[in-house]
Amino acid sequence: MAGTKQELIAARFRTTLALFEVGEAMLRQKLRRKYPQASESEIEAHVREWLERRPGAEQGDGVGRPVSWPRHS
Repeated sequence: MAGTKQELIAARFRTTLALFEVGEAMLRQKLRRKYPQASESEIEAHVREWLERRPGAEQGDGVGRPVSWPRHS
C-alpha cells in the first residue's frame, strides 16, 4: 500500500510510541518481580525515576557533545 511521505512518517511515529509502551510495560513487570511487595504507586514511582534518570543514557541517546537545552541564541 503506497502512501504519502507524511503517512509514512505518521506510521513510523505510531510504531515508535507503541514500542515505548511495550518497553514501559516490560519495565513494570521487571519491577514487580524485583519488588513483589511494592504497591502500584511505588512501582509507578520507580518507573518515573527510571525514565527521568535513564541509566546508560544520562547525556542522551545521540552522538556528539552534550549541550544545554533549550539553547539560548
